[in-house]
Amino acid sequence: MKASIIKIGNSKGLRLTKTILEKYNIGDEVEIILEKEQIVIKPLEEPRKYWEKAFIKMHESGDDNLLIPDVFPDENFEEWK
Repeated sequence: MKASIIKIGNSKGLRLTKTILEKYNIGDEVEIILEKEQIVIKPLEEPRKYWEKAFIKMHESGDDNLLIPDVFPDENFEEWK
């Protein structure tokens, strides 16, 4: 694919088509990686983006129980005072 560099004020920019923006989930910011003789433009990844939906699904299926109890039967809280 060939693209033109356009003037934006005192800078220059690369115009991406709507199709490319949608296909690669590119929003308002991107990550630019400079490699050997290449410029890689990647959409910013949002860690934990879908966690809320996953937690809701876990709760609905009853799979959100603690794996380790938060209080052990032989725990002595007096020593922490």
